[in-house]
Amino acid sequence: MTVFGMIVKAILIGICGAQAVLESLYYIHILQLNSYRPERYRKWMRENDSRVMPNTRFLSAAALALVMLVFCWFNEADEWVPWVLIGASVLCLISMLKDIPKKAKKPLVYTPRVRRLLATTWILVAAALVGAWLLPLRLTAMLLLLAVLLGPILVALANRINIPLERHIAGKYIKDAKRILSEMPHLKIIGVTGSYGKTSTKLFLQALLAEKYNVLATPESYNTPMGVVRAIRERLRPSHEYFICEMGAKNKGDIKEICDIVHPHHGMITAIGEQHLETFKTIDTIVSTKFELADALPADGLLFLNTDNEYIAAKAEAYPHVIRYGLEDGAEYQAIDIVTDENGSHFTMIAPGGERCEYTTRMLGRHNIQNLAGCIAVAHRFGISLADLRSPVRRMKPVPHRLQLLQNGYIDDAYNSNPAGFRSALDVLGGMSDTRRVLVTPGMVELGDRQEALNEELGAYAASRCDYAVLVGEKQAPPLQRGLLAQGFDPEHIFVAFDLHQGLSFVQSLPPVERQVVLLENDLPDNFI
Repeated sequence: MTVFGMIVKAILIGICGAQAVLESLYYIHILQLNSYRPERYRKWMRENDSRVMPNTRFLSAAALALVMLVFCWFNEADEWVPWVLIGASVLCLISMLKDIPKKAKKPLVYTPRVRRLLATTWILVAAALVGAWLLPLRLTAMLLLLAVLLGPILVALANRINIPLERHIAGKYIKDAKRILSEMPHLKIIGVTGSYGKTSTKLFLQALLAEKYNVLATPESYNTPMGVVRAIRERLRPSHEYFICEMGAKNKGDIKEICDIVHPHHGMITAIGEQHLETFKTIDTIVSTKFELADALPADGLLFLNTDNEYIAAKAEAYPHVIRYGLEDGAEYQAIDIVTDENGSHFTMIAPGGERCEYTTRMLGRHNIQNLAGCIAVAHRFGISLADLRSPVRRMKPVPHRLQLLQNGYIDDAYNSNPAGFRSALDVLGGMSDTRRVLVTPGMVELGDRQEALNEELGAYAASRCDYAVLVGEKQAPPLQRGLLAQGFDPEHIFVAFDLHQGLSFVQSLPPVERQVVLLENDLPDNFI
């Protein structure tokens, strides 16, 4: 091959290498959104053919396949060879530019694990490119074709290769976190778990206990074993008196794994419902998993239970030192006389012995008052009077994306919706009087075989509580739409949007009115829409 031909060959390899690198960033992002779990990543690939192999990629695939076939029949020393490669390079460049992923709602986080995964993936890509340079053109085209088309599989392979290393690193970090905790014998650890309400409850409790104590809570949604370990290693200090540890789960044993690291002294279970059924399969498995926290408590540990929840109430008698809270009769700490408007809520708290105290908060929704009731119960039992809790309850800010009332007339409840939370948010929207009520939602996911039925039920529930329904995502919309229409909802007031941006554009195009409230209920990450 001529020097010119070698240069063009190098350009073609470089373009295909760049496309493979861009693809790897996208699929590693999807893997991260799926918690690096191979089975969830494989399921995503099975359910998203158009994203595993987008149409834009077929342009480069066709060009490389043509190169491969041409040089199976012709001599690569011919003078016209470089021009074939130039044509293939142009097509591959167009394909690469069209294949650049759009901006994600939740961008890829470049954690140390992601950087290690990128390194392994790019080593695999580099090996393919070196082979492509050294081999004859027909084999060059074949290797480049594999590098471009097998991006999702290369990422899965890199993740599999890294598993032993990741386990070793995780074990070292867990050991260090346990050492830090062992050096703080006076630290009190409170575990918080539930199907929903965990993060809000954790933040409420941190604000209340901070009136008297030095408190650390796991940040954001650091509710996995390694998230908790990271919080301990990076943030826990000898001066802390309480550590509030949020504990999430998608599989049986997940809560126990966290408890085996932190050994909580007290626990709080906020709610149990039909969430993550895709992995849990049954509600009984969810119940037993959440109560792994209760099983891990020491003999004198206090267990705070939201007994408004039927699944939790059914298990309460099986444990000693249970303190019940909620909105219904029978709770030792009960919130009553709840009044909610667009400015927040007002309620009265009844404590054991009949002591009462009135509270005002900027929180919306009965489930937020339920969570607050539990936090008041914990703080009161740990030595803070009901009266002293008035000020922190009043100052408390709504948790971002969890029924957060924004100044532009939007209610942001975009974080990880669940059936009970969805209904509570719809009740808040339905309670808004003299205003146009708009619901924007993609519905709910990770509900296994119950997903369609539950979304249809929520659509029916929404029919009397909104005036317009904007359903986000063509795959997600049908069951919600069926539920709305079954209750006589005006089909002209239903809009199915391709994505959230298009949905919000439709909201902005509605005829102007004096008052409007828009509920943003759930915002699915990029691996679902």
